[in-house]
Amino acid sequence: MTSITTDKTYTFEDYLKYDDGTDNHYELVNGQLEIINPPTIRHLLIADFIRDTLKAEISRINSPWLCLKEAGVRTSPRKSRLMDVCVVSREKVVELLDESAVFQTPPLLVVEVVSPESVNRDYRYKRTEYAAAEIPEYWIVDPMLNKISVLRLDEGLYEETVLTDNQQIVSQVFPELRLNIGDIFAAGNIFTSPENPPPILKIGVISATETFNKRGF
Repeated sequence: MTSITTDKTYTFEDYLKYDDGTDNHYELVNGQLEIINPPTIRHLLIADFIRDTLKAEISRINSPWLCLKEAGVRTSPRKSRLMDVCVVSREKVVELLDESAVFQTPPLLVVEVVSPESVNRDYRYKRTEYAAAEIPEYWIVDPMLNKISVLRLDEGLYEETVLTDNQQIVSQVFPELRLNIGDIFAAGNIFTSPENPPPILKIGVISATETFNKRGF
């Protein structure tokens, strides 16, 4: 669960400069600093899989975007959230190259992987704040319920599509991407033998494995 670290009120500018000498990660919520607990290994594996997939698709379509993990986004004058995965324009990244990685303009896409302590934050608070910040597309990836909620902004509110099992995500940001729900959750498991390999994800007409091999990864 999150916890408030101090009763002191912080401005957004204070938050950008804050450093307590630890490796703790914080969000700014109504002027208060809230510690974000370290994620589970499953959480990290799923987030890595999604980021690698989106990076491969960005490269395939030769788009001027970047896919980042754990960057921040300002959602109101006194709020700033950390995103598990986001897609932003290369231009916006260049503007912040030597500054805190907190974007003050909406990313094209945000993905949050739900953990037990983040259920309310991901489903409730971030949904409201991301819509208010005009983030066009928001994925809520829930490995506890094996479902993914794809939210697309429409006239200031999110329209939600809930996907399960072997359904595919259809993204407005990546219209050629066909991302299988089962593959995403399978990425959260450790495969320890050749008899149980990870699934090969199809990205458009090119598989993720083929894309990575061609680039020498």
